[in-house]
Amino acid sequence: MNTVDDKAIVKEYFNATGFERWRRIYGDGEVNKVQQDIRIGHQQTIDTVVAWLQADGNLAQISICDAGCGVGSLSIPLAQVGATVYGSDISEKMVEEARQKAKATLGEASNLSFAVKDLEALSGKYHTVICLDVLIHYPQQDAVKMITHLASLAESRLILSFAPKTFLLSILKKIGEFFPGPSKTTRAYQHKEADIIKILESNGFSSKRTGMTSTRFYFSRILEAVRK
Repeated sequence: MNTVDDKAIVKEYFNATGFERWRRIYGDGEVNKVQQDIRIGHQQTIDTVVAWLQADGNLAQISICDAGCGVGSLSIPLAQVGATVYGSDISEKMVEEARQKAKATLGEASNLSFAVKDLEALSGKYHTVICLDVLIHYPQQDAVKMITHLASLAESRLILSFAPKTFLLSILKKIGEFFPGPSKTTRAYQHKEADIIKILESNGFSSKRTGMTSTRFYFSRILEAVRK
């Protein structure tokens, strides 16, 4: 039986060695080639989601929950274009970094707030709930609970990104496990798109838009679902 507490591992990792690693990746300082590739991929995912929301033309009228906000890579640009954004993360260090970046970018913005909170402890109602690059840290059984909870918070829309489970990516993941390196991250879990869609449908959502970010070391399927 798997007794690994992935949530505890993720929290510890992003409050310790992982914080500095991902702070560099999400920043604009010097990084190695692999980290630079991941930085580019992550930014492409952010850009895709921001473009989707801007295309709808109603950002100034909606509330957004950015669950697993990290250092604010999505929360800050969404607040810049007028949305009311609530960002949360399991890592205290990530949230503090997000607050500092937001203050440097937006000053004391009234439409953006952050909190240290476990994803499944989030409450309230939001027009749109977004959870990017989080599910990769959790196995399928946890993903079901997380998506179900996020769906309960979303009045109209839920946007997720996840590492897609394909034959090629499964092979690449196996190869990568032979070369963990000194900055090895948490476990990386892949998810079948059909399984994610099934969870969404069971919670009253249907797929609307999809996207795919693919670089040498970063693979992320983006899925937007709307309430039926």
